[in-house]
Amino acid sequence: MKGFRYLASVVTLELNAALCVGCGRCVEVCPHQVFRIEEKKAALADRDACMECGACALNCPTSAIKVDAGVGCASGLINEWLREKKLPGLKGSGCCD
Repeated sequence: MKGFRYLASVVTLELNAALCVGCGRCVEVCPHQVFRIEEKKAALADRDACMECGACALNCPTSAIKVDAGVGCASGLINEWLREKKLPGLKGSGCCD
């Protein structure tokens, strides 16, 4: 899904570095490489690339990450990408049609 971006400076993503233990799960699960590990803690590499899917927050063991999942209409972006790949059987995304 390279190249898909949401609107600049509106994402609800928040990272509390004081709570971060540097496990790297956010880096592993983020489909847009929003996070990186810097000085043994998570850091935001590209905050505006966040599609607000919520995978990072759900996988953070210390709740250092907060995001209003769904606000960025991740399912709409994913379904649009799938439609571009011309996969059969796809209809509306349910959130952005």
